[in-house]
Amino acid sequence: MNTSESSVRDRLCEALREREEEIADRWVRLQLEQAVLSTDMSEHEVREEADLLISALAAGLASDVPVERLVTSRNELRQTVIELSLRRARAGASPTATSLAVLSLKEALLSAVQHTTRDSGELYSTAILVNRLLDAAGVLSFETYVEGREEIIQRQSRQLLEVSTPVVRLWRHVLAVPLIGTLDTARTQVVMESLLQAIQDNEAQVAIIDITGVPAVDTAVAQHLMHTVNAVRLMGADCVISGIRPPIAQTIAQLGIDLSTILTRATLADALAAAIRLTDQPAVGQDAGTAGSVTA
Repeated sequence: MNTSESSVRDRLCEALREREEEIADRWVRLQLEQAVLSTDMSEHEVREEADLLISALAAGLASDVPVERLVTSRNELRQTVIELSLRRARAGASPTATSLAVLSLKEALLSAVQHTTRDSGELYSTAILVNRLLDAAGVLSFETYVEGREEIIQRQSRQLLEVSTPVVRLWRHVLAVPLIGTLDTARTQVVMESLLQAIQDNEAQVAIIDITGVPAVDTAVAQHLMHTVNAVRLMGADCVISGIRPPIAQTIAQLGIDLSTILTRATLADALAAAIRLTDQPAVGQDAGTAGSVTA
């Protein structure tokens, strides 16, 4: 670190120490005035963020880490920026608004420095250093926001898949998964995990996969079904596929897909009757209270 940069950092640290409250207040006001929050966060929550980030900046500037690496190398500062970005992502702010919120701290910092020196050269050098420092923080906040938002979207998508593929208990030791819509790799994985867990929890002997609501069956869908059937068999249960409508049966035959090793039925009712026979349970006198949803 050269002497010029060292003196500028000292000047900035002095401003952060002596005018911490003023800087935090001004930064919060700037965010509110510029409408860069775009969230339901309260002013108190924004002020807490400001206090944490200003404290982390002061600690980082007091170290001997070069400005270019402060945000990425100083763990306290890095985590503060990351947590700010993730918090705003969860609150619904846009990535642009989050980055602008971080960058608006520049004005608050430079305004505070102006109270400690009137030297134009020193003010210019401070502005350059502040830009380098907070530009890095803005980039990190943007990247973190995007990654955090992607994680949230993936988690929500998985939750929607789980809701759209419920495992239902039809009879004692008999489970069913009514599928509606396209069956892709991601959905197959959710179906498989939910079904296998339900088989274990309920000591199921037969699992019915109903594809009445699947609009079309091609080679990929057939492969997904085969993988699920094989997994069910590895759990020691039998598998029945129901909902084989005439158009689907014709398509399967034309594609040359071999489902001869799998028990298939045209309707869910037929599949349930077959499942009851497989479990050697009488259909009459069965306690109707055993039927119900197992998991969603």
